[in-house]
Amino acid sequence: MRIHRGGPAVAGLALCLGVLAACGGSSGDGSAKGDGAAPPTVGGTTPQSAAGEDPAEPEAVDGSSLRGKVIVLDPGHNGGNASHPSEINKQVQIGNGSKACDTSGTSTNAGYDEHAFTWDVSNRLARLLRAKGAKVTLTRKNDTSVGPCITERAAIGNRLGADAALSIHADGASASGHGFHIIEPIAVKGHNAKAVPASLKLGKALRDAYHSGTGVPYSNYLGENALDRRSDLGGLNLSTVPKVFIECGNMRNAGDAAKLSSAPFRQRIADSLAKGFASYFS
Repeated sequence: MRIHRGGPAVAGLALCLGVLAACGGSSGDGSAKGDGAAPPTVGGTTPQSAAGEDPAEPEAVDGSSLRGKVIVLDPGHNGGNASHPSEINKQVQIGNGSKACDTSGTSTNAGYDEHAFTWDVSNRLARLLRAKGAKVTLTRKNDTSVGPCITERAAIGNRLGADAALSIHADGASASGHGFHIIEPIAVKGHNAKAVPASLKLGKALRDAYHSGTGVPYSNYLGENALDRRSDLGGLNLSTVPKVFIECGNMRNAGDAAKLSSAPFRQRIADSLAKGFASYFS
């Protein structure tokens, strides 16, 4: 989530923000919505995944615990963010201060964008969860629009009374950094405090399943045992339902980038996260 793309305007924006909202390393929220549209959802069909790849058939998931659960998946960023800096740079209140509405995200050195990665993984994961009876909503309906803002991404889960929510990202840290980490919330009075204990449980379940299922090591540059707790992310601060972020790897690290750019590996990511949700609800 650290690095912002999209030309000089967005590069300047990234420098202004300091801590990137959901781009990476200093994971910010990374959302952007400037049109006041109703919260998007994705219905029973899964859109075609990034780069024109059709998601693979879902693998078997021991997921009887998923039936009837309401799950919100938040694919970080959006494909139109980079070309709309004024919209994604507007400040929104996150419960203990303000932050940019969203960011454009990071990318691999070869040009595979984080927003495309998160969109692809989220749709693969949604397909698996729905196959086990979960009711899944995505916070954006395509990978070509702007936003929504980090505040709206949290609000979608709150309005649905979601049983769990996950914001999916990939990092943009120094090239020497590798591995994945989960970002968990810190209680912000009057906002997410009641949901924090369940969020911590969700974070550990997803961490264990992701590590076991993908073989990606714990981050060597951030967090402890792949767990990092933060109070500067609006998507976590404003969530009244159990919610965490995952940074699936570092797009600026050659080894991580090769994995994240692979469609079969992205299916492994989705399989692993589906098992993590099943474990959480068991």
